[in-house]
Amino acid sequence: MDSSSSPRPSFSLLGWGVIFLIATLLIGAAALTFRRVEKNHHHPREHPFLAEIPPFSFTTQEGRMLRKEDLLGKIWIADFIFTRCAGPCPLLTSRMLELSSRLTNNPQVKLVSITVDPLYDTPEVLHRYASTIHADPSRWFFLTGPLPAMSTFIQEGMKQPLAIDPEGTPNHSTRLMLVDRQGMIRGYEEGSDPEVVQKLLTKIGDLLRESPHSF
Repeated sequence: MDSSSSPRPSFSLLGWGVIFLIATLLIGAAALTFRRVEKNHHHPREHPFLAEIPPFSFTTQEGRMLRKEDLLGKIWIADFIFTRCAGPCPLLTSRMLELSSRLTNNPQVKLVSITVDPLYDTPEVLHRYASTIHADPSRWFFLTGPLPAMSTFIQEGMKQPLAIDPEGTPNHSTRLMLVDRQGMIRGYEEGSDPEVVQKLLTKIGDLLRESPHSF
């Protein structure tokens, strides 16, 4: 008998059922992945609430008082420097300068540099420092005030370390801090990280997409 005339075997009902099940699972997995991508695209990633900034009132490089209430409704980045610093401060300032240039067209974001050497860094000293780097005083605030109040604010309010070495040089945090519209600390990034600016810009974008609250 010619083998070519033999009937070809066909898939059993079970075989077709397995194929249908696999196809259904693949389509379901693809749909789930698509929904996740869409959700991440339209909804900001969540960043934890780490601590609330306490009330403060310090003097800017322009000789004006800046209070916590003045920054409510704004997102801000803070760093800790002093003008006589020969260590990490120039790098931190360069990071803030880059942020300033990248955020020029976004009035909802402010920059705040807090001196850890307020006895030397008077408003006049900070004004010269800010002018040297062409910092816009309407968007970038350099703060100083009484030493006890500032030390307490940095350590207890901002949750950052601060100490004075035997030569009188401040040892301070090299982090850049992200604060949201409600005055809540939402993240820290190490200033020495080469990608710190991009990381902060991404997080700022997430916070800008959060639903604003009443102030």
